[in-house]
Amino acid sequence: MNAHRDEDRDGDRRDARGRQRGAARSRSQGHRTSRAPSQRRRATDPARTAAYDVLREVDASDAYANLVLPPLLRERRITGRDAAFATELAYGTLRLQGRYDAILAHCVNRPLDRLDPEVLDVLRLGAHQVLGMRVPAHAAVSETVGLCRDRVGAGPAQMVNAVLRAVGRTSLDDWLDRLRTEAPDETTALALTGSHPVWITRALREALHGSGRSVDELADLLQADNTAPRVTLVVRPGLVGPDELTGSAETDVRLTPGRWAPTAQVLASGTDPAALEPVADGRAGVQDEGSQLVTLALAATPLEGRDERWLDLCAGPGGKAALLGALAARQGARLVANEVQPHRTRLVRQGLRAVPQETVEAVRTGDGREVGSDEPGAYDRVLVDAPCTGLGALRRRPESRWRRTPADLGTLTGLQGELLASALDAVRPGGVVAYVTCSPHLAETRLVVDDVLRRRDDVERLDARAAVRDVLVPDAEIDLGADGGGADGLDVQLWPHVHGTDAMHLTLLRRTG
Repeated sequence: MNAHRDEDRDGDRRDARGRQRGAARSRSQGHRTSRAPSQRRRATDPARTAAYDVLREVDASDAYANLVLPPLLRERRITGRDAAFATELAYGTLRLQGRYDAILAHCVNRPLDRLDPEVLDVLRLGAHQVLGMRVPAHAAVSETVGLCRDRVGAGPAQMVNAVLRAVGRTSLDDWLDRLRTEAPDETTALALTGSHPVWITRALREALHGSGRSVDELADLLQADNTAPRVTLVVRPGLVGPDELTGSAETDVRLTPGRWAPTAQVLASGTDPAALEPVADGRAGVQDEGSQLVTLALAATPLEGRDERWLDLCAGPGGKAALLGALAARQGARLVANEVQPHRTRLVRQGLRAVPQETVEAVRTGDGREVGSDEPGAYDRVLVDAPCTGLGALRRRPESRWRRTPADLGTLTGLQGELLASALDAVRPGGVVAYVTCSPHLAETRLVVDDVLRRRDDVERLDARAAVRDVLVPDAEIDLGADGGGADGLDVQLWPHVHGTDAMHLTLLRRTG
């Protein structure tokens, strides 16, 4: 039975620190059938099996689903609607894992952390089909039981059948009402129904307020995090034009201009961007529109004096570096791309392959915290795309929300401050530094910048909002929050629910002396 062909597609195990544990670390062996694999009846379809295998890899190896699923689909030759179904099933289950765990806890007669992780993943996949996808309940239960029998064993399959039938006896709306009623406070209720950890939900609420937005937007923000993002391409200026993106494609490819960035083109769902020749050869790439905007804003900010040498301080994996390189080539500047991890340095070099060779001065591996002391005042523009929690890209990496903990902030904010201080030393007087994070958390954005600036008297904050508005597509009007939100209304904080982008933060700083 392959019921999904006729349908449209639409807490976790933790250790003492609250971090999600893989099965390999949390339990030495799951419940397996005693029959040899060759003797088991294959009782489910390739799409569901692929989604299950992705969840197991994410749990057992701390892998990222967006890196595991595409090659798995290619290897197993799962294409078309089956591939779309597997993608929604895997990503949707990971995004809504917290919600489903809260529901499953009402239907399982033991704590969820006492279930074998393989069984729990099967239950989560089944819950998403029953409550989150347009799959008939009987098909969702039957196929999930077959998956469990095939991958885990006959004994657990009986339990899975009973639990999923109990889940399906209550509608999603009624389940959500029940979770809200049982929650001790409004933030916890939003966290459970919106499938985010409580600490992240609270941090997002504070970030909305801190950037001049209403905290009443929180539910919409959580919903946006649970919605699959569109695939957005960057048309790297001088390397390719929008009309050249699809010229050699063998199949019909539909593109629409981005909402904000003149370099953005949105790809219709179902098209593999790697199949486009300009993407394959590096003249274009996949890049969130918010990421494009902050890069364009840095490149267009007026300088005092020369404009010859640019630095991407934390360049991996290379998307912003490639756009900076294309822009530098048009302005006659040279780009240095620095990355601390050798394997990410290789990705940066690959990303810059289409940029004119004379524009790329160097792609190097080094500690960005040392550049300011090694090369004081050597650069005219510096991008600090700082390592962060990634809370602004949860819609792209849904498993990240279950892995991050508040303890991560201490390490990251210290590193972010050191990198920003190094960048300010590396830029010349009159030059500009862009501090960027893919996180709206105030501890990683405004508070980092404020802390660094308190120790300096040679830096001024620029109007990043004006800089972003200057690079928008013609006639676009962007809502950047109320005046006074975020460093007296100078910084930019983008939002998935408002702008359709990742939650990118931008602060622009000029070295004055």
